[in-house]
Amino acid sequence: MGRITELKEEILLPEGVTATFEGDTITISGEKGSLTRTFSHPKIDLVQRDGNIEISCTKSPHQKEKALVGTFKAHLNNMIVGVTEGFTYTMKTVYSHFPIKTKVDGQLFIIENFLGERNPRKACIVEGVNVNAKGDDVTVSGIDKEKVGQTVANIERATKVKKRDIRVFQDGVYLISKRG
Repeated sequence: MGRITELKEEILLPEGVTATFEGDTITISGEKGSLTRTFSHPKIDLVQRDGNIEISCTKSPHQKEKALVGTFKAHLNNMIVGVTEGFTYTMKTVYSHFPIKTKVDGQLFIIENFLGERNPRKACIVEGVNVNAKGDDVTVSGIDKEKVGQTVANIERATKVKKRDIRVFQDGVYLISKRG
């Protein structure tokens, strides 16, 4: 069984998407905007060739470097999808005991009357993410997958049921679909 001496992955850039390299920092630009991220590892190189991005590990890769090449590829693919299509997550407000009212106030998502509580619960909206609350439907959208996902997690965490039986009190704002 021979040892792998070189590992290469190639990412094809679709039409209208450009990549700019500045040291370890890559900026991907498309019709929806641009995303910047730093990819730094001593054994992994990122190069732009023929309008594509090539990720390579030439110095006898171990398991960690092989995993990192896949991680870098996944992050770059997510950046490309973000600047071309964007990410949209749909959430649903569910209640059985007290009607929940949701609204957006600047960079805060406010949940009122959750389990009959007098004080509203609040969740932070990460910068660069748009949140729309219309009736029982909440739409979270943006070009950065990590920021959109973190905003959804903040909203779900804000509606965590405490000091009650969660089998009975299933009220909250839950993620129901992802697109992008």
